[in-house]
Parts: sequence; structure tokens; C-alpha cells
Amino acid sequence: MFTKYGYSTLITITILSFLIIVLSLFLKEDWLKYLLIIAAGGFLIFTLFFFRDPDRTPPQAEGAFLSPADGKVLLIKDVVSDKFVKGEAVQLSIFMSPFDVHVNRIPISGTVQYLKYVKGKFLTAYNDKADKENERNEIGIETKFGKVFFTQVAGAFARRIVSELKVGDSVKAGKRFGMIKFGSRSDIIVPKKWIPQVKVGDHVYGGETILFKIKENE
Repeated sequence: MFTKYGYSTLITITILSFLIIVLSLFLKEDWLKYLLIIAAGGFLIFTLFFFRDPDRTPPQAEGAFLSPADGKVLLIKDVVSDKFVKGEAVQLSIFMSPFDVHVNRIPISGTVQYLKYVKGKFLTAYNDKADKENERNEIGIETKFGKVFFTQVAGAFARRIVSELKVGDSVKAGKRFGMIKFGSRSDIIVPKKWIPQVKVGDHVYGGETILFKIKENE
């Protein structure tokens, strides 16, 4: 299954790859012919792999915050937030390599109350300043447990952020809402009443891995 967010790119790459392969057949130099066929075929296979969109089954756990993206946990740290979530909070950052699924999913059910697209730089996703300086889409959701905040961040090569969300949307945990094309990161900020369930270096899966659970009686 391929994501609808990549249909236009998939069609373009498929047509270009087909044309390159066909035109290469008319070349006299065998080495160049085979090089172009391998390159075009390899790029097409990678594109199909990149835009894959496997089904996910969100866990039915009360008070759980799911991962909005596939990738590796880069950091978990205490912060003081001045965004949608105000005051003392916990930040968790996820690096999405070009080999991860790049479809993004809603981490927790609620209502979208904050959306802001911020123009910025295209630092590598691993850069400590990427969460504050890179181009990004900021999302705030009001849940029955309070406010939560997360982002879609463009990286050095990921310069296309896709999101279907609008302020006022009622959203459900695990549902697809967009993607970041070709490598990137996602940063999550939640109040300190949320307890991390993963550690730095863990590989997480959008819509399935529980990143945080809320403290009991909160």
C-alpha cells in the first residue's frame, strides 16, 4: 500500500524512470545503457519503498500518547515550553531516516486548537537547533488530559511537509494526517505529568508505539 500523499511523486518518478529505460535501449555503448537502466530502476524501487504506507493497529490504552512518526528516539529532556503547552514540560525528539515510513499519525485523540507553519532553515535533522530553527509545522491538540504539542520538521533533504489538519478538527489517535518527504524529524512536547515509556535510541512506530503515559489520578 502506498500513501496518497505521494501519488503525484510516484507517478512522476515512474514516468521518468520508464522513459530513461526506454531511451537507454537505443544507446550503442552497453556500459552506459546498463548504468542508466540500473540507476532508473533503483531510483524507482527506492521511491516505491519510501512512499509505502503499512496499516497500523493503535493500542487501546487509556491515557497513552502514541508516536506520530516512525524513527529513532534522539533525545528526551526536560524543557520550559513557551508554545501551546506552557511551562515545565518534557520534550521527546524522533529522527526519521530515509528508510523509515514517513506517513505521520495522530498521537492522541482530541481537537486541533493550534496550527502554525514556520518558515526556516534546513539543518540536518540531528542538529540540536533543528527543532527551533528548521522549517516546520507546529500542531497543538487539546485532549481530555490537557494540551499536547508536536511538530513535523523539515530536514536537510526533507523540504516538503504535508498536513491535512485544520484548527477545529476532531482527531483520533492513530489516524493518518500527513507526511514529511525524504528524511526529517518530529518533536513532541507534553506537560511533566506525562511519563516517557521509551528511551533514547529506541526505534518507534507511528500510531503503534506508546511514547508517554499520563500519571495516575491526573
